[in-house]
Amino acid sequence: QVQLVESGGGLVQAGGSLRLSCVASGSIFSINAMGWYRQAPGNQRELVASITSGGSTNYAGSVKGRFTISRDNAKNTVYLQMNSLKPEDTAVYYCKADGVYTRGLIRDYWGQGTQVTVSS
Repeated sequence: QVQLVESGGGLVQAGGSLRLSCVASGSIFSINAMGWYRQAPGNQRELVASITSGGSTNYAGSVKGRFTISRDNAKNTVYLQMNSLKPEDTAVYYCKADGVYTRGLIRDYWGQGTQVTVSS
């Protein structure tokens, strides 16, 4: 059984920073890509940033230059450093692991989400 556990969310003032972490645990042989998504009330879930096992990154236009995604493959962990936070960044942030190879199966997994609230 694979589990993704996020941490690092919280309440911060506009202009502040937060660092999210997501650890994938279980009998994992490899993970293709890992990423962060967010969903604000009344909105669809959207991609924030993703990173492949080789380190290639992709960012939503709204966070480019402010957020940085990184990954520790040995620890099956992905991070999201969020700087210059804005009230519109307020959302539940979800970690996703794509192409998780475990016990002969390959599938995607989601974390349970962590709340990020940015006050103005």
